[in-house]
Amino acid sequence: MNTIFALANVVIKELYRRKDFYVLFVLTAVLTLLLGSVSFFQDIKVVRYVKEIALLLIWISALVIAIATTARQLPAEREHRTIFPLLAKPVTRGQVILGKFVGCWLACGLALVVFYLFFGVVSGSREHSWPVLNWLQAFWLQWSMLGIVVALVLLGSIVFTAPSSNATICFILVLGILLLGRHLNQVALQQPEPLRSVVYGLYFFIPHLEWYDVRDLIIYDHQLIGWGDCALASLYAGIYAALLLFGAWLLFRRKPLHL
Repeated sequence: MNTIFALANVVIKELYRRKDFYVLFVLTAVLTLLLGSVSFFQDIKVVRYVKEIALLLIWISALVIAIATTARQLPAEREHRTIFPLLAKPVTRGQVILGKFVGCWLACGLALVVFYLFFGVVSGSREHSWPVLNWLQAFWLQWSMLGIVVALVLLGSIVFTAPSSNATICFILVLGILLLGRHLNQVALQQPEPLRSVVYGLYFFIPHLEWYDVRDLIIYDHQLIGWGDCALASLYAGIYAALLLFGAWLLFRRKPLHL
């Protein structure tokens, strides 16, 4: 575990040394504050509009940070040839995978903390209410979802050697799941066999990232999500991320380091 956390610490330091997070946070803050400045007479609809835009920007920024940070981890180690002394310490390939995953996931969590603190200040100052537990649930579910995304991108970084290709493919895949994943079972009902079974199989195979999108519950001030439901969603994310990491380890242990 000391080795894994040492590798994770390097990834976290890389996050605040690079400009990605700062640029995305400043853009999110500026756009949110500009949109919030058009509110008049405390119109509740305008407040909800600002919350919707802010949460959308947070989701986009978090996905960009997660995918971009993870996609460059293993390719950078190979490019700079630091993977050879790293594995000679000795550090197993499984520890490298876990260390990169933990570092990227924690880095995403730290970025989300900053984003949600900003969202809480803006939302609370305009609505004069502070549903902290709702925000914590939204934060935890989004962070759990990012665990699946990070594991998926790590797997992709072994399959695709170019980080730009991996990031682009993973970003398209994640957006496709978020936008279309929940509708695949309905699409399957309208298809003849054997296409119906294929679409149904795809529906049950893909990670349902859309389950973790609870922005509407925050925007429209719904009640808390059941803690049992949150626990099941967290368990699902943990199992799926573990399967993806296991696949990444199987591929990585068979992959020549010079490729």
